[in-house]
Amino acid sequence: MNKTIENQYFEGEKRYEDLTITDNFMFAKVMLNEQLCKKFLEMILHIRIRRIEYYNDEKTLKKFYHLKGIRLDVYLNDEYGTIYNIEMQNSRHANLSKRSRYYQGMIDLNLLEPGDDYNKLERSYVIFICTFDLFGKGRHIYTFENRCVEELDLVLPDEAVKVFINTTGTVDDIDEEFLDLMNFFNGELATAGIAKEMQKEVDKVKSKEEWRVEYMTMMELERQRYREGMERGMEHAKEKYREGMEQGREEGIEQGIRYSVKQTLKYGANIDDVIRDIMLEYDMTEDRIKEILDKR
Repeated sequence: MNKTIENQYFEGEKRYEDLTITDNFMFAKVMLNEQLCKKFLEMILHIRIRRIEYYNDEKTLKKFYHLKGIRLDVYLNDEYGTIYNIEMQNSRHANLSKRSRYYQGMIDLNLLEPGDDYNKLERSYVIFICTFDLFGKGRHIYTFENRCVEELDLVLPDEAVKVFINTTGTVDDIDEEFLDLMNFFNGELATAGIAKEMQKEVDKVKSKEEWRVEYMTMMELERQRYREGMERGMEHAKEKYREGMEQGREEGIEQGIRYSVKQTLKYGANIDDVIRDIMLEYDMTEDRIKEILDKR
């Protein structure tokens, strides 16, 4: 594996001292402040919550071993059993809407045991805090429920709600305190209200040595996963490359490269870095590699 490329990738990691509220690790720790998390939920959903209870810090849901597990940033319920899952999202992904569907499905799956009545499924909210406008309408809050297409006033009472917060909204649809909070998420200095409370909590989290160690350990595990994914992908690509050369089949070479890219991207690699790595390994031009990746 090309060590230069690996170093380029991990140079982008943040030091613990540089984490902000929009980093997943920091956001999850800040939301462990029960009163602050409760106030945040009340502000988003316009409801009153008396108390909340956490399931696990960054709970992993994986009902069956063969299913794709998910790791939740913040996962809790209130005094009525309502489920809340809050996720921080910095990167724009085309499948974010589908991911919200999968999260809600996995949450439901973990609420029921074999033989349970479906009435045991409590009301649930999947909330994404996005530092971009996923839907391009300028709103700060997008709330989705299942409705009848023919009768829009008819809501399906499945009690499953998905909410997308856009910190960069431009529409006048939130109050001043909420707007200050959105500005704080966008990197501005917190001066009052809940934004100021969150800034204090961020500072408190940074002073926790045990969480610093946890963060560093997590980063090392991510590095190891990246290295393993890169090595597996490259080895498979080389094998397909050799098969293609031996059998004179260009298809084998292309298949190996496509697999390599897919494998390494699963572990958070940057596409430009992966392409450069393949260029060095196989003496191919960037245009040729992109042409291969564009094929279906």
